[in-house]
Amino acid sequence: MYFLPNPLIIPVGLVIGVLVAMPVGPVNILCLQRALERGFWGGVAAGLGAVIGDGLIALFAALGVGAVSGAIKHYRMTVQTIGGLVLLAFGIRLFLTQPRLFRDEHADGRRPSLADFAWDIPQTFFLTITNPGAMLGLFAIFGGISSFVEVDTYIDAFTIVAAIMVGSLAWWVVLSHIVGRFRHRMDLAKLQLVNRFAGILLIGFSGLLLGEVAMKTLFRTAI
Repeated sequence: MYFLPNPLIIPVGLVIGVLVAMPVGPVNILCLQRALERGFWGGVAAGLGAVIGDGLIALFAALGVGAVSGAIKHYRMTVQTIGGLVLLAFGIRLFLTQPRLFRDEHADGRRPSLADFAWDIPQTFFLTITNPGAMLGLFAIFGGISSFVEVDTYIDAFTIVAAIMVGSLAWWVVLSHIVGRFRHRMDLAKLQLVNRFAGILLIGFSGLLLGEVAMKTLFRTAI
């Protein structure tokens, strides 16, 4: 029955998806800011970009593409530099952007949809795939999974990747719904504080990434 996946893969993948989405990081901060500013669909759109990015990384890991893992480690400093610069740009932009609370209805009475915030999807996707920590973390998770859940076939691999994406998306849908229910207590002054705080955090994450690259470069030069 090679056409049926290992039944343990689905719950394991769902749990991994939630655990991957939960930790506070630069992408998570940006997604929460989008949910506060733009409401439910704004948060879902930002989260969806992260889900697609995690899913792509998980697919490579599930298929056992060792060359990809090796390439990530080999070019980690390059990827980290790109990711740090992108985070820096996002952080500065968010810090300087004037706050804007999106209404739950457009002027014509139409309610916002995912399409209204589709541009956030490629932004958070790019942030995710340029995060070397997220990449190596997912590869490490799949290395640990192999000790108690067998992922032997392509059906198993695609199933666990789908389960991870569903788990992550469920997390962002629930979180965006919760944030969307309380966002109306925000005014522009409070949102500006949120934007500046989120921008400072993103700049801080950028500093950590670029600082690590600089330290390693100086260390290698000194040797």
